[in-house]
Amino acid sequence: MGAAQKRLIWAGVILGIGLMGALDGIIFHQLLQWHSVYMPTDSHGRILSDGLFHAFTIVVLVAGILYLWRIGQTSGLHGGWREIGSGVLMGAGFFNLAEGLVNHQILGIHHVKQGDPNEFAYDMAFLASGVLLFAIGWLLRKREGDRKEAKGREKAL
Repeated sequence: MGAAQKRLIWAGVILGIGLMGALDGIIFHQLLQWHSVYMPTDSHGRILSDGLFHAFTIVVLVAGILYLWRIGQTSGLHGGWREIGSGVLMGAGFFNLAEGLVNHQILGIHHVKQGDPNEFAYDMAFLASGVLLFAIGWLLRKREGDRKEAKGREKAL
């Protein structure tokens, strides 16, 4: 796998982190209203913590877009959708794993469905989704790398 393809994967990872963060905020914080970023506070503090989180996801998304644009400008690389897609899936999985381990389990500042009798099961399902997303992204990346390597060997013969 070439340097340009690796950069595309990293751009996808950044985009995946921002995208999953935005989806988490929209789905769990706003639509379902299951939790806020920081639950042990009043409603003002919860809204503030969610707003700061949304600002963070926008910064990460913009960084990913700018990095992707820069790669296109400097390398003249076109396509690479599998690399970008695998990176997005790995980034989304990383977000869920980091969020689930740090915020839900280690710090305990919120849980997926705060106060539900099955709170732990929701948290474990969230972690499992992170593992699954990351694994699918990793396998796509690996499969694409193997395919390109095989094509290179065929050309050499």
